[in-house]
Amino acid sequence: MNKPIIQRSVRFEADQIARLDAIAADQKRSFADLLRLVIVEYLEGHRAQSDSQLRLARVTEYAQAALDTIILEQHPEHREKIVAETARRMERYHAAR
Repeated sequence: MNKPIIQRSVRFEADQIARLDAIAADQKRSFADLLRLVIVEYLEGHRAQSDSQLRLARVTEYAQAALDTIILEQHPEHREKIVAETARRMERYHAAR
């Protein structure tokens, strides 16, 4: 079964059209074919990026939980100093409070 084709109108800046036209000509594609390819690549890349971000978040949370456990069990006297240093670094390097 064929998927329905939906037509859309899109506006571009002149320099964007020129760049896309040049790429399409270089690849011997139509302008429309190039746009479809760009959209597919963006959507696939977006999914991969989301998966990668989820993996990074999971690894970060695992490491944080492991460190918290070790610190609480073996060095509880250092916990408050570590939390304060983390807050200081977040503000300094990531502009986060």
